[in-house]
Amino acid sequence: MSTSVSGSTTHEALRLFRAIYAAVRHHLQSIERRCGASGAQVWALALLARQPGMRVTELADAMAIHPSTASNLLAKAEKAGLLRRERSQADQRVVKLYLTDAGSDTLAKAPEPVAGLLPDALARLPQDVLLRLSGDLHTLAKSMAVQEDAAGRPFSDL
Repeated sequence: MSTSVSGSTTHEALRLFRAIYAAVRHHLQSIERRCGASGAQVWALALLARQPGMRVTELADAMAIHPSTASNLLAKAEKAGLLRRERSQADQRVVKLYLTDAGSDTLAKAPEPVAGLLPDALARLPQDVLLRLSGDLHTLAKSMAVQEDAAGRPFSDL
């Protein structure tokens, strides 16, 4: 491969990364303007609307974030009155999460996709494409010596 082909391929990849990042950022800003909550909070509210009574660890898993990150995210949403925590009657150690009326109202204002552009697009990719993309991104991250600490945080927290 010649340098010019390699350079143009590199430039095209850079342009695509910039376009994807800009689209994600624009969507998150739109969510915050319309809802007054972060994109990650709105995604969490959407998950709770679909499955009331989720536990923090279940929500963290569904959002592909670290449980402590989910807990901090939920604490802010709870302080804003968007959700409530209830201890299970059967086991007081188990805390279940539910939307409040304010949380439902906030979610109703959110533009689609409420999970965010990137999670939504990734979920719609065919499995073979997603596997190939994941492998290629692992290769890129390794070549950049990327620190994994950001991997467990939602985009709106980066």
